[in-house]
Order: sequence, then structure tokens, then C-alpha cells
Amino acid sequence: MKKTSYWKWYFLVIVIVAYLSVLFFSKSKFFAIWHSFYKLMFNIIPVLFFVFILMFLVNYFVNNKILKKYMWEESWLKWWFIAIFGWILSAWPIYAWYPLMEDLQRKWIKDRYLAAFLYNRGIKFQWAPILIGYFGLSYSVILLIVMAVMSVLQGVLVEKLINK
Repeated sequence: MKKTSYWKWYFLVIVIVAYLSVLFFSKSKFFAIWHSFYKLMFNIIPVLFFVFILMFLVNYFVNNKILKKYMWEESWLKWWFIAIFGWILSAWPIYAWYPLMEDLQRKWIKDRYLAAFLYNRGIKFQWAPILIGYFGLSYSVILLIVMAVMSVLQGVLVEKLINK
């Protein structure tokens, strides 16, 4: 028998009561809050639409067969590119990647590429609209570039530690 958890509904009710209490006690603050909410939403929606389209295209055209085909080639630059941008562009959950990564590691993929690939889990492309909305485009781009570069360093460090 499945036990139903109602905490999500409780939280929703608490938030609605909080907003209604603000409306009841201070209408000007309530409308200021809603104005900033709508302003934020209209800033995020175009970026969110772009991210949705890009995620749809990547998930439609990239599958395990395509990744295996291109990851077997011996070009180190292509390996780093796939290791860095493969995870960023994928909206798949991590457990969907485990069988492919196990297969690649068993055959001959280097641990540094897998470490870089997993390090880039921190870059969530689907969260880009919120990141850009809160911190601005320039900060967001710099952060993502630094994380991608650090994933390469992380991959090299992991391989050095494994080979000791």
C-alpha cells in the first residue's frame, strides 16, 4: 500500500496564506511583490524557451549509438569536447548514463574523460534562465567557462590519483 505524502500541498497552502496575509495587511507590498515576479518571469521566459528547444533537439538527435560512434575515435580534442559539453547539453538523469559509461570504461576510455564528464553535472543548462536572471549574462558565461576548464583539470587530477 502506497503512503501518500501531503507536505507539498501543505507548503502550497502556507505560501498562499502568506501571500494573502501580505495582501490583507499591505496591498502596496503585495502588488510590489507581484510586479517583481512578473518582471522576473518575462526576463526568464525567452531564455527558457531557447533552452527547451535546444534540449529537445539534443535529446532527439543524440543517443547512445551516436555517442559510441564518435567517442571511439582517437582525437583527444574531440574527447574533451564530448566530455565537457556532452553532459551540459544532456537533460538525461545520471542513472541513464551509467550503463554507457560502464561500457566505455570497460573497453578503453580514459578515466580523465569520465571524471570531466561527471564534473560537468554541476552545469545544468536547463537552469540557465534562472542563473542569467539572477546573476546576469556575463557572470553566467564566465562561471560556465570556469567550470568547463576546471572539469579538465579535475579529469587530469583524477587520472593522476588513480594511476598512483
